[in-house]
Amino acid sequence: MIVITGAAGFIASCLVAKLNSEGHTNLILVDDFSREEKKANYLGKQYLRLIERSEFLEWFEQNAPSVNFIYHIGARTDTTEFNTAIFDELNVNYTKKIWAICTQHFIPMVYASSAATYGLGEFGYDDDESKIHSLKPLNPYGDSKNEFDKWALSQGLTPPKWVGFKFFNVYGPNEFHKGRMASVIFHAFNQIREKGSVRLFRSHNPDYADGGQLRDFVYVKDVVDVLYFAYESPVKSGIYNLGSGKARTFLDLANATFRALGKTPEIAFIDTPADIRDKYQYFTEANMNKLIGQGYAKPFTSLEEGVEDYVTHYLVPNSYL
Repeated sequence: MIVITGAAGFIASCLVAKLNSEGHTNLILVDDFSREEKKANYLGKQYLRLIERSEFLEWFEQNAPSVNFIYHIGARTDTTEFNTAIFDELNVNYTKKIWAICTQHFIPMVYASSAATYGLGEFGYDDDESKIHSLKPLNPYGDSKNEFDKWALSQGLTPPKWVGFKFFNVYGPNEFHKGRMASVIFHAFNQIREKGSVRLFRSHNPDYADGGQLRDFVYVKDVVDVLYFAYESPVKSGIYNLGSGKARTFLDLANATFRALGKTPEIAFIDTPADIRDKYQYFTEANMNKLIGQGYAKPFTSLEEGVEDYVTHYLVPNSYL
């Protein structure tokens, strides 16, 4: 059996679709399944059982001998939440308990880290593990992910294979439930549909033009391809970036969304809120050489191709992966 936590969420539900497409139906899906609006993400998918997050650790301890792989994608991901106790419980301690069971029963483990660990990028965006203790995340969410990364690297006893992936700015189908935490592409699509225009943050950094802020936007289909590669290939244990490897501007993103809808761009700029202005990232770009060095050779989807696919095949028809 393969376990996927966070399975009703954005990335993990797309991973379930990928696993199904590769012939894997012996799946255990773990999440808080109480949110009705997330049900569409797992309806129609093939799996053995749904297990509530609160009941999973007990189930895992009892059934670990039957599990041959775990994807721990579930986490509290709200970057505006400042109650550190929530992150300690859900992102750090819960993951440590999964790690312990995987170690005891020799179960390979892939878990979700985050590019939020890089903070303002003072030390670059290189997944060199010797730099991880120097990183300065900007919020409790990033701190929680970095704390687990540091903890994992310090362990003498580990699962037989473990991989932590630092997700960059992931976008794509099945993110409709994420509210303000959904991708800028999702919000741009809805703004265009409702108002005919898109609003982007104005630059408050003289080195960047308005809309010229850069992010590594990565399509979720590429993300799940990499996650599957980690399952089927002898990837060396450790922490890896997972982005496209190519920074693009918010103007590029907005223009691609208008183009996918066949509309003339109408873009306005608003001030970045004062409370996040001093923590605003003007540039992120994943160094992907480490993963490529492990044999991953599939090219990543360009922003224009990804937006076109997302808008035309998922957002416009309101469909799911």
